[in-house]
Amino acid sequence: MPRPADLDVVRDSYDRVADNYVDMVRTTGIGDIRAHPWLRAAMDVFADAVGGLGPVLDVGCGPGTITAYLAERGLDVSGVDLSPRMIEHARRLHPECAFSVGSATELELAEASFGGLLGWWSLFNLPRDVLPRVLASFAGALMPEGQLIIATHVGDGDVARTEAYGGVPVSWTTYQWQPDRLAELVERAGLRPTAELRLPAEGQVGPTVVLVAQRDN
Repeated sequence: MPRPADLDVVRDSYDRVADNYVDMVRTTGIGDIRAHPWLRAAMDVFADAVGGLGPVLDVGCGPGTITAYLAERGLDVSGVDLSPRMIEHARRLHPECAFSVGSATELELAEASFGGLLGWWSLFNLPRDVLPRVLASFAGALMPEGQLIIATHVGDGDVARTEAYGGVPVSWTTYQWQPDRLAELVERAGLRPTAELRLPAEGQVGPTVVLVAQRDN
């Protein structure tokens, strides 16, 4: 699956914001699920479900905060991210984990090779015609009983961002999804939705959804 050209622009934008984002994680806890009990609970249930099934891949891992959390839970987990600068931070901050640079659209995921996959606030930059193909590749890569967990922004529109994380200039689109529509896409990809957590807007962050799905065969 070729990478859409606009994802190169997205990559460059995340390279620019990476330093500020990492500093915000350190100083404010943004992106750290330990500061969000419901998100932590969802991730803990996911970790329990995939523990012992096989390796876990955090797709769009950023600076590796969630990857490291799952490693602390005893999972065989690695991370991949589109942004080389994010991966530099991840390797520096969490040397105990393996990280690599790559796009969700270009991963060569072997059939039935993962016990768990994450798209934790990392798939919302994928154009609407691209996300279904990525979800299908995830479904094929999961082992039977393997789990996919997604967290993303809820809404109907596409939001063009021109700055982020302290006013750094960026150029990306946030593609928002209604939970029912997202669950439909996941099901069409070949997975069975098993849990859904909807959270209202909080502060400057709009409503969000966490969706978990399983490969049955």
